[in-house]
Amino acid sequence: MSTPDVRSFSVGPVQENSYLVRADAAATRAVIIDPGEEPDRLLEAAADLGVQIEAILVTHCHFDHIGAVAPVARATGAEVYCPVIERPVLADVMSWVPPGFGPFESYEAEHTVAGGERLNLAGIDFDVIFTPGHSPGHVTYAVRGALLSGDVLFQGSVGRVDLPGGDWPTLERSIGGLLKAFPAETVVYPGHMGVTTLGRERDSNPFLSELRVRVPSASATSGASPARS
Repeated sequence: MSTPDVRSFSVGPVQENSYLVRADAAATRAVIIDPGEEPDRLLEAAADLGVQIEAILVTHCHFDHIGAVAPVARATGAEVYCPVIERPVLADVMSWVPPGFGPFESYEAEHTVAGGERLNLAGIDFDVIFTPGHSPGHVTYAVRGALLSGDVLFQGSVGRVDLPGGDWPTLERSIGGLLKAFPAETVVYPGHMGVTTLGRERDSNPFLSELRVRVPSASATSGASPARS
């Protein structure tokens, strides 16, 4: 079975990646991941695709990932799924926004996730994986053949750990868990920068040198040749 149809939109001054996800290119229902800013642009994109946004999934509650949650939810009626540890941040967003950004509207999420859940939304199964380290409650959403990784793993980089609640050993364990749980060809849709694969990052990401020693090569775990950049 093929991976879902994923459309990426880089929004806001820090170019955060928001994603519209639907079961396939003909589907008329969709989920939006991390609507960070520019709600009108995201809503227009959904209208152009002819899809109804049925749910909003949040990987973590840094302002650049949640700035458009409230207006998108209000415009679509979609319910919000938020990491349980970080729900108070979404509910009082401007208390956590650094000077020069915003204003953003707070939102009380209808649902919380902590990792271990399976959500069926817009005809798609999402497995919720607890991946802290960049932030205390961070989660990754896994769909068939792909990960929506928020700010855990990037193309050639990883999420920063110098913000409140960040911790490098914790983030490294989270990334190591993803490398062990999913095959090398798994597509990674990150919260910033370009799309990549787990195999490519394990084999070439300079921040994962210690994990390369502890995690078998991409070919050993998946039976496929490692992806190359």
